[in-house]
Amino acid sequence: MTAYIIRRLLLLPLIIFGVTLVIFSFTEILGPEKMLSAYVNPNMFDKLSNEELDKLIEQYGLNDPMWTRYFKWISGVLKGDLGWSVTAKEPVAKAIKDRIPYTIELAIYAFIPVVVVGIWLGVTAAVNRDKFIDHFIRIFAIIGWSLPDFVFGLIVLMIFYSVLGWFPPGTLSGWAEQVVKSGEFHRFTKILTIDALLNGRLDIFWDALRHLIGPILTISWLWWAYLLRITRSSMLEVLGKEYVRTARAKGVPEKDVIHKHAKKNAMIPVVTVAGAMVIGLLAGTVIVEVIFNRIGMGRFTAQAATQLDYAAILGSTLFYSTLLVIGNLIIDILYAILDPRIRLG
Repeated sequence: MTAYIIRRLLLLPLIIFGVTLVIFSFTEILGPEKMLSAYVNPNMFDKLSNEELDKLIEQYGLNDPMWTRYFKWISGVLKGDLGWSVTAKEPVAKAIKDRIPYTIELAIYAFIPVVVVGIWLGVTAAVNRDKFIDHFIRIFAIIGWSLPDFVFGLIVLMIFYSVLGWFPPGTLSGWAEQVVKSGEFHRFTKILTIDALLNGRLDIFWDALRHLIGPILTISWLWWAYLLRITRSSMLEVLGKEYVRTARAKGVPEKDVIHKHAKKNAMIPVVTVAGAMVIGLLAGTVIVEVIFNRIGMGRFTAQAATQLDYAAILGSTLFYSTLLVIGNLIIDILYAILDPRIRLG
């Protein structure tokens, strides 16, 4: 397995090179004038003469061949320079570094309820096949999967913030934000809830957690519906296997049949889905971040795309590519752990 991991890690630069090259080649479609909008406010174009526009295009090297611009960009990346983000009004590397902790925090808190509850619902439905609880969970899954996340997010916001006033949007309340920005509060990890505990500020911890509950509930609703359907189908398939029937015939307690024999073998497709979910959460959840006015990678990338901020788009793509390759590597390793018959070649 070690050799497999090393080989996959060695392939990482090649995969990232391929992905960034494909994305970078799309910038050719824009043309120099459109790409100039990443450096100059488009509203200023009408005030500039053609000679001044040509001078700016020349200044930023936008007429250079694609390979020249690509290698100029990639050499900057190797030095930690991802370019300047017009959207964030700061270097792309700093913009990503500032937003990742918020995205990681949401992913950590959303992962536990989504996976634990989603698997539990799927196993419960499979074990109680065609009973009332199975029908109830399946209807829940259909409703959950049919309801768009932005609609559910707005419902959560309306009920739990507008009506009850419990879970507000944003990342912190105004008073907590002032404390966090003051010199008294130390940002050890940049993750608000963890830093609040390290600073001994339970009031800020609770305030940050209160702002996370709405987004977590919205993400969980969507993924519960999907994960429980995958788990139920996989469990039903495994429960029909001969070795499970043999275990029951030998008088093995039903609890052991489910948890020791069936559940573990049913987890391979679930790991695939859960892994994709984690990668998606770490890449940022655009709709949830926009609806709940949260800072994060998803919102940043969406804003960069709408403003043709291609330096930020390329930086985000680089981040997602790395995340995807490492995430898939971890999923492959989990396959081998769950089912020793799987050999990683």
